[in-house]
Amino acid sequence: MSFAATILTLYPEMFPGPLGHSLAGRALAEGRWCCRPVQIRDYATDRHRSVDDTPAGGGAGMVMRADILARAVDDAAAQAPGVPLLAMSPRGRPLGQARVRDLAAGPGAIILCGRFEGIDERLFEARAIEPVSIGDYILSGGEMAALTLLDACIRLLPGVMGAAHSGDDESFETGLLEYPHYTRPREWEGRTIPEVLRSGDHAAIQAWRKARAQDDTRLRRPDLWERHEGARVQSPSGARRQKE
Repeated sequence: MSFAATILTLYPEMFPGPLGHSLAGRALAEGRWCCRPVQIRDYATDRHRSVDDTPAGGGAGMVMRADILARAVDDAAAQAPGVPLLAMSPRGRPLGQARVRDLAAGPGAIILCGRFEGIDERLFEARAIEPVSIGDYILSGGEMAALTLLDACIRLLPGVMGAAHSGDDESFETGLLEYPHYTRPREWEGRTIPEVLRSGDHAAIQAWRKARAQDDTRLRRPDLWERHEGARVQSPSGARRQKE
């Protein structure tokens, strides 16, 4: 059974977009996932196909109407019962790898892409929609965020990455950043590949990679390190002094 993505958007031509290429594109051609972009304006009732109106209380911009979006969401949910309903929004919970894995293991997702100043809050009060954020910054709309979420999910689908363990050591899978990588040439601009990686000692290589993942996470993402199970209480500056 393929992973089915329904995207509610004002710009259906943006899909599959970059997801029609590389690993995701090959998986799409093989039927491992399917993409169904839906034009939200098809659920408008006036001759201008309006989907937004001025914000209550005044202010700049326009707000997407709850009644029109509800019709689009309800129709999509009726065609895919039990599929998670998501809305890409900076007001949502930050997307993490654990949630990506949960979604990838399921039947797919219905993703609502907001535009303008946002979505009438009553839609979230009336429907079981999960707001999702991909970071603390603002995009022009939810489409690019939806592409990001889908790419993260699709690469985890069975057969997409090839070997089942291909993504096991990647950043965030274990709560740490991934260890650094090297390849030929052995020396480049006076910098050489760490000796341990050329030693052939697999146990030593694994130990080096684990230590580097821990050190880099402490230094670069102390927020991740604090949440990492078994992490020692150590400030980034202390880790840096130890490393030096």
